[in-house]
Order: sequence, then C-alpha cells, then structure tokens
Amino acid sequence: MTVVLRTRQSSANRPTIGAPDAISTMTNGTPNILIVEDDQPTRDLISRYLREHSFAVSAVTNGREMDRHLSQNRADLIVLDLMLPGEDGLSLCRRLRMETTTPIIILTAKGEDLDRILGLEMGADDYLPKPFNPRELLARINAVLRRHASGLAAASTATRLKFQGWTIDLRLRELRDPEGAQVPLTSAEFDLLQAFCERAGRVLGRDSLLNMTRGRPGGSFGRSVDVLVSRLRRKLDRSEDTSMIKTIRTGGYIFTPRVEEA
Repeated sequence: MTVVLRTRQSSANRPTIGAPDAISTMTNGTPNILIVEDDQPTRDLISRYLREHSFAVSAVTNGREMDRHLSQNRADLIVLDLMLPGEDGLSLCRRLRMETTTPIIILTAKGEDLDRILGLEMGADDYLPKPFNPRELLARINAVLRRHASGLAAASTATRLKFQGWTIDLRLRELRDPEGAQVPLTSAEFDLLQAFCERAGRVLGRDSLLNMTRGRPGGSFGRSVDVLVSRLRRKLDRSEDTSMIKTIRTGGYIFTPRVEEA
C-alpha cells in the first residue's frame, strides 16, 4: 500500500508495534488517536506524522488487538484500515458504532464509490482512499474532532427538536417517530438529519451538506449525500406521494417540516 508522505524518517526512529512507545500516554488536552492498520510502513509513518503534530498515538494491527486496547484505554478517534486480516474494517466499524460514538475515519485502498458509501453506512465519520497525503489525513482528523466536540457541546444545552410529531434527541443521538418508537439511524444518517433540522426551510446544496456533516468539499463524494437522503426518506416518509426532504433541481435539497424545540 502506498502512502504519499512529505516528511523524512529513519528506521531508527520508527515505532515498533508491541514496544512500550507504541502506546502513548494521554496528556491533558491531547487527543488520543488509535490506528488500526496491518501494513507496518503505513502504520509507522502515520504514527510518526501524527506524533509530530502533538497527538498521542496508539497503533494495532487487527481487530483483536483493537478490542484489547479499547478495553483498557480511551480513544478520541480511530483511524481504521478497511483491508485487515481476520475481521475486516467494515465489520469492525459496524461493531464499533453499535458500542460507541467515538469518531472513525476509514482508510482504504478501494476507490469505488460503493466501498466508500458502505463505510458511511457502517457509521464511519469520514474516509480517505489510499494513496493519500498525511497532511490531508491530519486535516480530516482535526475536522472530525471539531465536529464531534461541537456535537457534544450542543448536546449539553438544548437537546431535542420536533417536527411533524417526530422527535430528534441531539444528546442521545436518537430519532423517535410520532408513536414514540425509536428509529435506528447510522451516524451519517443522524448527522444529515441534524443538519436538515437545524436549517429547515433552506435550500442546501450537496457540497454544503457534506461540509456540514463531513467537513470537506463534495467532488466525487456528492453521490454519498444522495444515497443518505434516499435512506432517510425511506425511514421518515409515511407516504410515497409526499416527502419531508424535497429535491431542488440543480440546487440540492430542502427539509420542509417546521422544526421547533421539543
């Protein structure tokens, strides 16, 4: 696997998985990043680069090591390779999302849109295809951590919104239908619905929606928004004739219900 890197390194400075310095100690204000990557050159280079930018970094090679690490340590964000021995990255992502809201960025050598969309549907917060520039990975990590911190801050104040009998709980990240039943949403679906609810009645373009929910411009990723909108419609709409999310030709989407604090 090829990683485009802009920094130099010597073999003497490379961390060794399993050695004491492979697990960094969390310091106040320093985010803990867990890297799950079986390719040692890629794993070591990412670890070095993030440490140079003041992150505490831990690195493991597979799902079993990840589980062992997380049972004893906190991770503020997980960088997860898709192609792993044993349990693959998509399966790990799905399992993690059922247990935690820790942000996840998927690294994958697969470049097809379907693979990227699957990552979002499994609950990933972002993804980066290989080969990549580590500076871009750093930018995405910072963006995801900012969004996550903003979400936590918002959840500490007004926490619930309602529309047409539905309730979205921003603290618990839950959606309930008019009968009070919980409607399961992936992390990406929830983020998109929250963006719609907070900007109801406004036309939102695909790039704007991606920036609100993923922190990066659209480009070839725009189709992932269309897929998520389609999935939300299936969960929200009670009639095929009407939809809460209207498509604006050449413009994007608009969330039509009136939204108020619950």
